[in-house]
Amino acid sequence: MNTIQVNNLHFSYTPGSSVLNGIDLELDQQTTAIVGQNGAGKSTFVKLLKGLLYPTKGEILFKGKNTRDYTAASLAKDIGLVFQNPNDQIFKNNVISEVMFGPLNIGQDDQEARHNAISALKKVQLDDKLDTNPYDLSLSERKMISIASILAMNTNIVIFDEPTMGQDFAGKEKLKEIIWDLRDQGKLIICILHDMDFAAEVFERTIVFNQGNVLADGPSREVFKQKNILQQAHLEQPSITQIANELGLDGNYLTDEELIQALKEKMTS
Repeated sequence: MNTIQVNNLHFSYTPGSSVLNGIDLELDQQTTAIVGQNGAGKSTFVKLLKGLLYPTKGEILFKGKNTRDYTAASLAKDIGLVFQNPNDQIFKNNVISEVMFGPLNIGQDDQEARHNAISALKKVQLDDKLDTNPYDLSLSERKMISIASILAMNTNIVIFDEPTMGQDFAGKEKLKEIIWDLRDQGKLIICILHDMDFAAEVFERTIVFNQGNVLADGPSREVFKQKNILQQAHLEQPSITQIANELGLDGNYLTDEELIQALKEKMTS
């Protein structure tokens, strides 16, 4: 079971300056968006999940075992993290070597690693760039290369840090398909986002962080209707929700399709 239990989690980079303040969460099979302004503690939180940092107080349990008791290598086999900035992740001089690095590092043989790398590159539609230097690609393409690098590792848990950064509509649609495909494979998907529209449309569960605390946690539809809570976290409701409110529609709408259907029903009633 790909479940992470977070108990009374505290973290500080320096004494007397708390970043996370007693977080209690269970992360299960629901696709989960973590939203909040810069400085809310989101990126620190996922680094703790990945084992890149250790709690100042409290614990994180994966498969019932404290993450402090795992080696970095053993966690890497189960938890993949796509960095916010692909330039912090990419360091090889061609695409295929970059995407194969993670799989090889967790014990896949050369043949398996290459097969998984090419399969992952097909998913991000960059399998024609195998011999290209990643830094000859655009920012959005480098972001996709960093995503492919984690997909090729076939981890049970995939964490995305701001995956929509630098992506146009087509890129976001591609990301949506990748996330839903991972969900259908039974993987736990966690995503840090500033994009409320993408969070509302794609993720089943949304957690709102603010100043190291959880302000709201629940089904995305329920969280995004709590305008006051979102404002407290300096966030806005999704665009579709705002438009529906301006049009005086009853209900809570998160997608274009829902809004269009509501308008059709209003016109015919």
